[in-house]
Amino acid sequence: MTQLSRAILVVLDGVGVGANPDASAYGDAGASSLEHCAQAIGGLELPNLGQLGLGNITPILGTPPRDDVSGSYGRMASAATGKD
Repeated sequence: MTQLSRAILVVLDGVGVGANPDASAYGDAGASSLEHCAQAIGGLELPNLGQLGLGNITPILGTPPRDDVSGSYGRMASAATGKD
């Protein structure tokens, strides 16, 4: 296994990729800003972010899920209840 000497971390803070489990309690059921923006313009092609795994987190028209992802990806949610 190759040891890495550095890492690059890309944080897309505030980019909605799906609703939290308690979203309906706050009027946000179905929230998914990135997904809805892509739908509104007929697709959002993000090949580099797709290669890193963005399309594997939530359905994004124009950025499909990939099996050959070259990065690590994930989705974070607030530990507190309600909106922040």
